[in-house]
Amino acid sequence: MMKSKRARTSVDKAVVDVWQREVGALSTRNFAHRLAASEDLVLRLEIYKKLEKHRGCVNTLSFNADGNILVSGSDDKRVILWDWETGHAKLTFRSDHVNNVFQAKFMPYSDDRTMVTCAADGQVRQAQILERGVETKLLAKHQGQAHKLALEPGSPHIFYTCGEDGLVQHIDLRTAAPTVLFTCRPIDDSGTYMPFIRLNTIAIDPRNPNLFAVAGSDEYSRLYDIRKYKWDGSTDFGQPTDYFCPPSFDQ
Repeated sequence: MMKSKRARTSVDKAVVDVWQREVGALSTRNFAHRLAASEDLVLRLEIYKKLEKHRGCVNTLSFNADGNILVSGSDDKRVILWDWETGHAKLTFRSDHVNNVFQAKFMPYSDDRTMVTCAADGQVRQAQILERGVETKLLAKHQGQAHKLALEPGSPHIFYTCGEDGLVQHIDLRTAAPTVLFTCRPIDDSGTYMPFIRLNTIAIDPRNPNLFAVAGSDEYSRLYDIRKYKWDGSTDFGQPTDYFCPPSFDQ
């Protein structure tokens, strides 16, 4: 029995779907499903602007809260703030990392003046955009590459970082030093050769910022609740609240 093909969505219908999504009449899931099925609309997509200024691979992109500034970071160790509508670079500065920049983000409610970055050198840095220029400083260090940052929603001060050394760190810009929360260990120590899990990514639940998840060099995603951490270091916070794994691997 031949599998029937999904009917193509007309351009007119796809445009209506876009409008309905903008006014809230179409859910995100339904919009994504319909747009993915619209071959006509996808074929009509064109490059709006080409932003050319970096001298190396671009590893990270993020928008500010208003959506009018696009931030890029690159192997050239520079960070660029773009007016993406005109295609012009509003600001270019050296991150002071000594290796490839992997992530660069504005802190919430900082009037687009405070940024945090991480890189292949393991450093986590802050960049303060001032009238006289950009000042950067070292906030934390990983023994290995630091790929991702997770900003606490609604907070201009707090974010998390993880690295290939397995460390998860909590950073509050109001304090002098980061808090090392734990080193990520294998779920089951038996039969494993890894003393720790090299972490590649970290994310905060936007519905409940107390929850964050990490993932890395094994098959598990681990969920943690920061409320269980004792800031005097008296608890073993390294055990996740929950963890997830595809059924074929979790045996």
